[in-house]
Amino acid sequence: MSEQVLNKQQLSETEETVANQLFDAYTTHKPLTMSDFDGKLTDEDSAYRVQRRLTELKNEAVGGYKVSLTSKQTQDMFDSDSPLYGAQLTSHFEQSPVTVAADQVMDPLAEVEMLFTAKEDLSANDSLEDLMRKTKVAPAVEVPDSRFADWFPSLSKYLVMADAAVGGYVAYGTEVDTDALFESVDDLANVHCELFHDGKKLKDGASSEVLGNPLKSLKWLVEKLEAQGMPLKAGQRVSSGTFLLPESLTKGEWKATFDKGLGNVLLHVNR
Repeated sequence: MSEQVLNKQQLSETEETVANQLFDAYTTHKPLTMSDFDGKLTDEDSAYRVQRRLTELKNEAVGGYKVSLTSKQTQDMFDSDSPLYGAQLTSHFEQSPVTVAADQVMDPLAEVEMLFTAKEDLSANDSLEDLMRKTKVAPAVEVPDSRFADWFPSLSKYLVMADAAVGGYVAYGTEVDTDALFESVDDLANVHCELFHDGKKLKDGASSEVLGNPLKSLKWLVEKLEAQGMPLKAGQRVSSGTFLLPESLTKGEWKATFDKGLGNVLLHVNR
């Protein structure tokens, strides 16, 4: 269904109620109970309508998007056969080093990602090489955060969609032109990272976990948004999917290190 059709369709009473409940949890930090929402959202169109209404209620510019479920493992966890996306507010993309306070999050995780920033409007007709030329790239630590209690990994994919793909914050490092840092599309599939908490290495991961190549995740999003009447605009950022299974974001110092010249991301958590 196109975005134009989605916009012409009024939200159902149930969809409007869910959007308002999500917004209330977003503002009060009082978590919702998953079982209270069983059967309320049963398809993608309905879930994305709720997400758009939730984004409107937040009353802030969309700074970009996050892409979720970009590996078979995470798709299987949420009974999905494709990625999904969530709109992210401008204020929720922050330059490293970043401090996350207890009153900013509810039940957060830490994911290691590659972030792209559009230097010009992107098109569904863009090749992967075009996307390299039209973007900047940076290392990132994404902080997924849900409005539902005990959400990971049992939240339904439609509630994940409605809840802005469980969007929280994205801390990102130094941005450079993608085609200046990488010589070819294939090079973006061979980035490795390590994630540390208070100096202890927790795990490592690879960019190939992100649909085989993070540029493919970006292309999926560009095509999806354009099909829904919302082309990705210059200046918007995209957190393209995690290199590794997420860790619970606990108090302390977090650091993600990337090879291939991408650099590091630092995150201090007061919780």
